[in-house]
Amino acid sequence: MEFVIGLLALLFVLFTVLGAIAVVKTTRAVKRGVERAGGQVRRTVEDTALRARGAQPGPVGELARVRLELRASLDGTRRALEAGVRHDPSLSEAAALFDRLQEHARQLDGELSLLMEREPDRARIATRLPEARERAERIKASADSLRFAAQDRARRHSEDELAALSEQIELEAGALRHWITPGAESSGAELPGGPDASGAPGIEGRTGTAARQGKESAPGPEADFGTDLRKGRPQSAS
Repeated sequence: MEFVIGLLALLFVLFTVLGAIAVVKTTRAVKRGVERAGGQVRRTVEDTALRARGAQPGPVGELARVRLELRASLDGTRRALEAGVRHDPSLSEAAALFDRLQEHARQLDGELSLLMEREPDRARIATRLPEARERAERIKASADSLRFAAQDRARRHSEDELAALSEQIELEAGALRHWITPGAESSGAELPGGPDASGAPGIEGRTGTAARQGKESAPGPEADFGTDLRKGRPQSAS
């Protein structure tokens, strides 16, 4: 009885611990989902505001256009690497380099955001603009280089797989046609009246041969008539 009570208590504790772990994992997953959704909403709002400011002339509009171009380049490279690394593990090193590049991009984006939002001196913004544009172009060029390389690698990998698949299909198609011998189609070997694969005559050939043999072996009417005449002819006197 004590053993049963102890076993039930152990099971209760075990189920309680498993339930707590499941609740914690679910809470963390929901939190990550909410944070991800909140980050996407915040990013959409920021991009919309940047597009509105990018339509304005002057240094502020130029800063907004620089930030938009940089974000678009980084987003495209991130999507390309995330899609490629699932099928090609060799892109993991490129993904690690891109993470480091994103840190520089975030730092530059923060500086440009401070210039746009909290710098009232337009002359200072115009002075900082060439240096910020040059840094953004360097980051953008590096991101584009990674993206183009990942795209070229994926296209080459797909072409190699297609070539190997085409070769396998050709081999299988040849194996499926194993009954066709060389010259069979031109010689008419598979026709009903022709010889079969073993060299024997076909059905029509065998029928014609048997008919000819019967005709040659069976005596004709002329032979019977001559025999009857010889039987009825009187013998001459010796």
